[in-house]
Amino acid sequence: GHMGTLNGKESTMTGTKNESWPGDMWQNGGGATWLGGTYDPDTKLIYFGTGNPAPWNSHLRPGDNKWSSSRIAIDPENGEIKWGFQTTPHDGWDFDGVNEFVSFDMQKDGQTVKAGATADRNGFFYVLDRTNGKFISAVPFVKNISWAKGIDENGRPIYVDDNRPGNPAESADGKKGKSIFAVPSFLGGKNWMPIAFSQKTSMFYIPSNEWGMDIWNEPVTYKKGAAYLGAGFTIKPIFDDHIGSLKAIDPATGETKWEYKNKAPLWGGVMTTAGGLVFTGTPEGYLMAFDDETGEVLWKFNTGTGIVGSPITWEQDGEQWVAIVAGWGGAVPLWGGEVAKAVKDINQGGTVWAFKLPKQMAAN
Repeated sequence: GHMGTLNGKESTMTGTKNESWPGDMWQNGGGATWLGGTYDPDTKLIYFGTGNPAPWNSHLRPGDNKWSSSRIAIDPENGEIKWGFQTTPHDGWDFDGVNEFVSFDMQKDGQTVKAGATADRNGFFYVLDRTNGKFISAVPFVKNISWAKGIDENGRPIYVDDNRPGNPAESADGKKGKSIFAVPSFLGGKNWMPIAFSQKTSMFYIPSNEWGMDIWNEPVTYKKGAAYLGAGFTIKPIFDDHIGSLKAIDPATGETKWEYKNKAPLWGGVMTTAGGLVFTGTPEGYLMAFDDETGEVLWKFNTGTGIVGSPITWEQDGEQWVAIVAGWGGAVPLWGGEVAKAVKDINQGGTVWAFKLPKQMAAN
């Protein structure tokens, strides 16, 4: 129902009013684009992900709640939505859909497909046709997903109805709906930290987390400037030996080629190099380099503080450099429940580290 503007004048409505929202809830129903978008010169489209619908209590807003928890493609010439793909229609777990959409070309049935991939907070890794948003495939990239049995041939989740938090209006006192344990947690199978694609291996490298949550719904009324949740939650690990998991996935087959397990949650981005390396950082403070084919740890350096930034690389005076901003913070210590207790002693820090790559490992 929201109206756009073009050249300073009112343009077209961004959707069909009340198509998938009851009453006037579309006016404050969330769906913000709180991560940056990407421009694709091949398709001449801008890709954005959108956030969760509000409130979290999905029983107050029946319907798909478009275009929340979605990937959308926008024509930069006029701001019109060219296509949309909703990863979690009627989101009831705060899974969002803001995670980055990465353009790449893929060989399928002897043809080159202009594809795009995204690792959603809901735990599924999606491949779409980036020219029109057509669904190609989806596979789980975290274990024990409980809210859906899988993704159907049209790209829609096959919901597990009993794993949707209950309606508080149906409880004895009307104050708290049925609590359920959902996997992944609302912090996601992957959160904001970007994945990376390697043109050398044609694989994606995903910084994922294996955790779940107790979640329940509560009554809520919209108040401007206040949190509009209508839910309570406690995040919990699901394995004793790790939460973080860096995975290499083949987008053509959905196969996980290798996995590196990390005790603490991974909250930093990933970078690949033409020289065959995969870089990421850990809350334990390590900047690590992996072999892109095998996952072997080739090098690591402890920065003395947790890492939630993304590595960068550049060439200077004929040599390749890699840098990372180290410093701990973000959503895990604030919202992480039982997981937050496990990382409470990590140094906060705040340092930029730069390294020269050995010539044999540099891009060629």
